[in-house]
Amino acid sequence: MSPVFAYGHLRLYLLVLLADHPMHGYELIQALGDRFGGTYVPSAGTVYPRLAKLEEDGLVTKTADGRKTVYAITDAGRAELDARADEVTAVQSGVADSVKSLADGVRASVGEAMRSLRADLAASAETPDPATPAAEPESVPSDGARALRELEMALSSFRQQVRADLRRRATRGTLGPDTVTRLRDGLEALRKSL
Repeated sequence: MSPVFAYGHLRLYLLVLLADHPMHGYELIQALGDRFGGTYVPSAGTVYPRLAKLEEDGLVTKTADGRKTVYAITDAGRAELDARADEVTAVQSGVADSVKSLADGVRASVGEAMRSLRADLAASAETPDPATPAAEPESVPSDGARALRELEMALSSFRQQVRADLRRRATRGTLGPDTVTRLRDGLEALRKSL
């Protein structure tokens, strides 16, 4: 996944959020998650170091409120936002684009998962339950029917294992057209050998 914020833009966006009102770190993380419709929620390890740098630069202050640390924008922070107003507008536009892109990715992933689930359910409905004796076709000898059932179960198991492997590779970004070609060619060669 490509970075949600360009270099330095998360830092600037934190100032934008704090310009509304003071917040503690977890509230900032939640506010970012809300702005991204839940498709992106930064980690504490991403947010707190940037808040520390903003404090070091005099753009925010922090005060203890019980067990929480509340961050507030300073006059210097507001001046920074004013001076970089064009960049702030670009960052906010980029956030909107990122939300759309992330949502499209989630939508596509959910759609693929649903198609896969439907295919798995259809395949399991077609695969005979080994515990339920199937009526053997009259023209196929009993050994042939048993072999056919075993082969169908083996194919179903193979299909599930390959799909799981391919999904993992797709998630890691290592699934490419060469894999599709190799799989198609291998399956065709196997079919011809039977």
